Formats: sequence, C-alpha cells, structure tokens
Amino acid sequence: MTELDKYDHALIACLKEDGRLTNAELAQRINLSPSACHKRFKRLESEGVITGYTVILNPDAVGRNQNIFVQVTLDKQDNKTIQTFELTVQSVPEIAECYLMSGSYDYLMLVQVSDTAAYERLHRDVLTSLPGVSRISSHFALRAVTAQT
Repeated sequence: MTELDKYDHALIACLKEDGRLTNAELAQRINLSPSACHKRFKRLESEGVITGYTVILNPDAVGRNQNIFVQVTLDKQDNKTIQTFELTVQSVPEIAECYLMSGSYDYLMLVQVSDTAAYERLHRDVLTSLPGVSRISSHFALRAVTAQT
C-alpha cells in the first residue's frame, strides 16, 4: 500500500473534483511547484494509486436516468456457472456495475435504463435469461444522496 501525505491527498481531491486541471492549475491549488506536482502525479500513476481516467456522463442526456440495484442469486456456485454468468453480464450495456457479494445473494448489479418500461423489457428478455440465475430482486433508486468518482 502506498503511503499518501497531505499533498497526495490534496492532489487526488482536486483531480476528483476536476480531472481536467492542468498541472499548473493543480500545482497552484495544492501549493507546490509545477515540477514537484508533476513528479507526485507521475508517482501516484506508477504506484497504481491513479489507475485511469474517465468521463462522467449526464444520465438524462444519454437516456439512462433510472438506476436499479439488482440482487442476483445463482442456482449453483461452481466455477463454470460463475464464469459463464460473469462473462455474460459484461456484455450487457445496461449493467453499469456488477459485484460478487458475500451474504444472502451472490451478485449486486447497478442497472441503468431510461424508465421502468425499459427495465421491465431488460428484466424479461435479458436478466431472467442470464446463465445460472435462480432469483432476482430489484430495488429502484429514488435519488442519489452521494455519489463519488
């Protein structure tokens, strides 16, 4: 695990808030010289603290403003069932995130669709047909209270 100091934490916080900051802007915000800031940034990348860059889409603009959390229980937990399920899930564009869980269900998925009718179609045509699925429980998000990148 990488040891992070106050400058590293400040650098990360600034980038989480605005990933398009130039090195000069970032250095100014965290009170370092541009060269020292750049070295820290490169170190955080090389040590795997910063693992990538992304764009955050407006869900309304792309027609996916309905979030549904879906709990999935598999009928078996053998390697073949798990691998087939996980491979298939990765090819469904409406499944934004999928986590293997401990507890009373096997997977928790974040599904993003335009509305309840779109989710009903996805549920009927895709989710219930996923390999190894024995039970699905859907929970519609009313609004996000906090969401971090």
